[in-house]
Amino acid sequence: MMSKASQNLSRARQAVFGDLPDVLAEIYRDDVNMAVWRRSMGAELISEAQALSQKKGISSHRTIMSAANTPNVEEALPHLEAYPHLQKDIGFLVDMFGCLFELNMIGLRFATLTHAMCPRFHVDRIPCRLITTYLGTGTDWLPHQSVNRSKLGAGNGGLNDEESGLYPSENHIKTLLPGDVALLKGELWEGNEGAGMVHRSPSMNPDERRLLLSFDFLSPANP
Repeated sequence: MMSKASQNLSRARQAVFGDLPDVLAEIYRDDVNMAVWRRSMGAELISEAQALSQKKGISSHRTIMSAANTPNVEEALPHLEAYPHLQKDIGFLVDMFGCLFELNMIGLRFATLTHAMCPRFHVDRIPCRLITTYLGTGTDWLPHQSVNRSKLGAGNGGLNDEESGLYPSENHIKTLLPGDVALLKGELWEGNEGAGMVHRSPSMNPDERRLLLSFDFLSPANP
């Protein structure tokens, strides 16, 4: 009889995309390991993201936010006082993430990046993570069927991802768009062991900046 992990590996996984936020509920499907709301950001939101990315003294902010009540972004991220459209958007996403997974608390990271934070392809040992890029290049990812998972981590034998055989060719690498709201299923989502979404931070030019928001579970949920 096949082990549970072997059964999970044998099942196909896919990424699903949609123009409405409802598509994010597709993450509950067993055959989906990434759901992406492909939205367009308004001019005001883009302008504020550009302005914030150039502000000195602010690089990364981690905090815990309540998702049980109306999110208080002003209190959690006081440096966004002058950026009302960013505040409103983050509050909306916090509320949506909390409702979708019935969470009381979430872990939030909001960062201006000048280099690739996680340059190698990897999977996360978490249930699920929300990622959206307000400015700069979006997250790189690999379709499930394109990955040789034995080459992840120490399995690369000291070779870089391009040489290890992790994926067939550069043509298999996909990239999320700025504004995309993506839910990436991790290894700790029940029934998803061995099928977490393989992803990495995109490479960046020396003068490039990237404004990234991510959420993680911090209270029990039942996916």
